[in-house]
Amino acid sequence: MDPLTDARDLVQARFPDAAWALLTGSVLGPSRTAGSDLDIVVMRADGPGRESLHFRGWPVELFVQTPDSLAEYMARELAARKPSTHRMLATGVPLLGDPGELVARCARVLADGPPPLTTAERDRLRYHLTDLLDDHSHATDPGEREVIAAALWTETARAALAFGGRWLSNGKWLLRELRELDPAFATQWLAARDDPSTLAAEVLARAGGPLFDGYRA
Repeated sequence: MDPLTDARDLVQARFPDAAWALLTGSVLGPSRTAGSDLDIVVMRADGPGRESLHFRGWPVELFVQTPDSLAEYMARELAARKPSTHRMLATGVPLLGDPGELVARCARVLADGPPPLTTAERDRLRYHLTDLLDDHSHATDPGEREVIAAALWTETARAALAFGGRWLSNGKWLLRELRELDPAFATQWLAARDDPSTLAAEVLARAGGPLFDGYRA
């Protein structure tokens, strides 16, 4: 199966009036797996939304945008330091029409990285990690301790990325960002899944140490 041909045929059948459409995601690169889907961003004058379907054996995710909805999504993502849509657009291959300079602009945003953390953002991350570490160290219920450990493990990665001036992510992109930041740390993080407290404490120490007394939000 050819993802570009099938994605192009789907767009032409479903969205002949689209201003432009892009195929993006792991299906286009070395991270492609047998379960990779067709992630397609479609720009239309109206009708933003998201739809999942199957087409010619492919699982398909359609991200239909209008100019206003796309601008809103992108602004919200940048504020959260989690540029998922920027990634999709920066790596997209045109299927229909021309997105103009949008692809290059998104690539520049990703390459430039997020703005420096504000004091409030840094303190919030330190406080949250401090609180999770405290909960983990004092948990007596085995089930609760496992749940807290899972949250602490994920938050340790997110904090390391934020303190390191990197974009934030979830799922597989969380690991990919960690590996770009520091491959050795990414390996440590994977190994610390069951008990991330030591690694979390190290990340916290490098960021200024625990923060509880005096924290205000």
